[in-house]
Amino acid sequence: MEPQEIKQKLGSGLLSFPVTHFDAEGRFAADSYKQHVEWLSGFDAPVLFAAGGTGEFFSLRPDEIPAIVSAAKEAAGDTAIVSGCGYGTELAIQIAQSAEKAGADGILLLPHYLIDAPQEGLFEHVKRVCQSVGIGVMVYNRDNSILQADTLARLCDTCPNLVGFKDGSGDIGLVRQVTAKMGDRLTYLGGMPTAELFAEAYLGAGFTTYSSAVFNFVPGLAVEFYKHLRAGERADCERILNDFFYPFMAIRNRRKGYAVAAIKAGVRLQGFKAGKVRAPLSDLTSEEEAMLQALIGKYQRKQAA
Repeated sequence: MEPQEIKQKLGSGLLSFPVTHFDAEGRFAADSYKQHVEWLSGFDAPVLFAAGGTGEFFSLRPDEIPAIVSAAKEAAGDTAIVSGCGYGTELAIQIAQSAEKAGADGILLLPHYLIDAPQEGLFEHVKRVCQSVGIGVMVYNRDNSILQADTLARLCDTCPNLVGFKDGSGDIGLVRQVTAKMGDRLTYLGGMPTAELFAEAYLGAGFTTYSSAVFNFVPGLAVEFYKHLRAGERADCERILNDFFYPFMAIRNRRKGYAVAAIKAGVRLQGFKAGKVRAPLSDLTSEEEAMLQALIGKYQRKQAA
């Protein structure tokens, strides 16, 4: 897929990050993963991100990522697949190239590993990853990888295949500076944990969409909220926030890492054999899973007899 094509798809609707399924021995479970991706691709999401943050990119070996991308492509039908990518520059290039060979339609460049870096270093890092592949790349602004607006503008001038900007910093001032400076040069994606909680603020800052983690297990509800948001139907958004998202946030906030673990628990509760999260994360307790089960309620997936 050409960079401008994936750019258009990224901005055309709700997005999500399927969890990565593991078997009882902790190995990638391709069959269960493909069943899940196939189910998700039946809903209104133009792009799914394989091996992304919710997909435990940080716990995957680089050599596992191509198989995950390939499985997602096989199961997703017409839905585009963007692969996670990250770590230091040399490793990120290796991952990006292997994902492209596996059929990824684009790359999401997650923050580099461990150390803070100056803007010039971040510029070189992103530039080299972009220049290593022919597919579109979007950067993920969060934690120790915060690109300032001027750095991002230089990258856009240097890298034609840099097509997207995802924000997980929550710094609305910086976000608005970026959207004002770059205009339609990039597609903008909200990337805060449980993004629906911040969606109205990001929409006001010039973002058109976001990645929904709960789409993993309540895709119909996630799409419903997105449609109300884009239609300006604030009362409906508030109803769904109060009925579902704020109670879910209470579960998610009980322990560090639950922004991923609670999503994976939801996928299991919908009948998929997603397996446990890998260390250093930990799974929900049985009590917390019961709380999540009660919250899913009427959104329970109908399974074949």
